[in-house]
Amino acid sequence: MGCRAVSGLLPGVAVVLLLLLQSTQSVYIQYQGFRVQLESMKKLSDLEAQWTPSPRLQAQSLLPAMCHHPALPQDLQPVCASKEASSIFKTLRTIANDDCELCVNVACTGCL
Repeated sequence: MGCRAVSGLLPGVAVVLLLLLQSTQSVYIQYQGFRVQLESMKKLSDLEAQWTPSPRLQAQSLLPAMCHHPALPQDLQPVCASKEASSIFKTLRTIANDDCELCVNVACTGCL
């Protein structure tokens, strides 16, 4: 009787594990050698909405203001080392907000 109970649980456990695995997969954006998570771009948008850098900081730095934010996601930090950081961030934002550029659905076959 104990074996039947365990074997009856296995399909349910397998389904739960598959759902957990599917939800942990991240969507990545690759652009000019940089690979960033879509979730990082969403976090960046939230940070920009909440944070206003000082005018002095903006005047002193050639880097985009978000590069100075202490909570900048780890995978976005290498972009700040690029001379074209501003344009790269702009393009990454465009890609992250365009469903035809970024397939956010696992079953996606492209846009028509």
